[in-house]
Amino acid sequence: MLRIAVPNKGSLSGPAAAMLHEAGYRQRKESKELVLVDRENDVEFFYLRPRDIAIYVSSGRLDIGITGRDLLLDSGASAEEILQLGFARSTFHYAAKPGTATAVGDLSGMTVATSYEGVVEKHLADNGVDAAVVHLDGAVETAIELGVAQVIADVVETGTSLRNAGLEVFGEPIMQSEAIVIRRSGAAAEAGGDVRGTQEAKVQQFLRRLQGVLVARRYVMMDYDIRAEQVEKAVALTPGLESPTVSPLHHEGWVAVRAMVPTSDAQRIMDELYELGARAILTTGIHAARL
Repeated sequence: MLRIAVPNKGSLSGPAAAMLHEAGYRQRKESKELVLVDRENDVEFFYLRPRDIAIYVSSGRLDIGITGRDLLLDSGASAEEILQLGFARSTFHYAAKPGTATAVGDLSGMTVATSYEGVVEKHLADNGVDAAVVHLDGAVETAIELGVAQVIADVVETGTSLRNAGLEVFGEPIMQSEAIVIRRSGAAAEAGGDVRGTQEAKVQQFLRRLQGVLVARRYVMMDYDIRAEQVEKAVALTPGLESPTVSPLHHEGWVAVRAMVPTSDAQRIMDELYELGARAILTTGIHAARL
């Protein structure tokens, strides 16, 4: 049975559960449930603190887990990222009072307050900067006002809370984070080449299901009718993932075309197809996919 760690709370929890549900897995109905066995899919889910997931996975007790890239790097655990999930995106920056610093190289001899000391210490070391790092749990903006640090390192979304504290972002981003799937470092190599009927096969099936959800979320299926002489121009607008399906219609000189198109471009493509003479242009959602 595949053993999977899932965030039990926070910004990762809801979207992770929704993605797993879309991938065909059972999910807990009560937040108090710590373990859920999905016998039909031969999977056991463990609902854990997001910060602890990388540790459990690196220990080998659990096969894979869903967590944030920031939490993985901050943990220092022997686990690796194997799939990006596209939600819970965030950007880490340094911030300080105006005039304090303009780049990471200016931080030598200063103190940096953060909730992610592992991430920050590595970034400072990678840039050859000798600075002290102080760990704080939340509300790091107040560290400068209270004299605990000269600089903070934190997630920056709109920047409103920083501006309200009289701080400004400086330098390049420390890192870009998002939800990811992780596994113990080296686990794939240990599995060997033949994955049939093994735990590795279950891991790959799990990843294919999640990849199918990602594709289904990014694309819609588009169908339309068009004159045969305009097919090449239309297909250039809707090439699909490999190639579109083109079928002759009973009405002579017309064909039906079906192709997957990016959801974000669907309306523009429909406008351009209409200008080419396409009619009966329809889009339908994709609920699952395997590529």
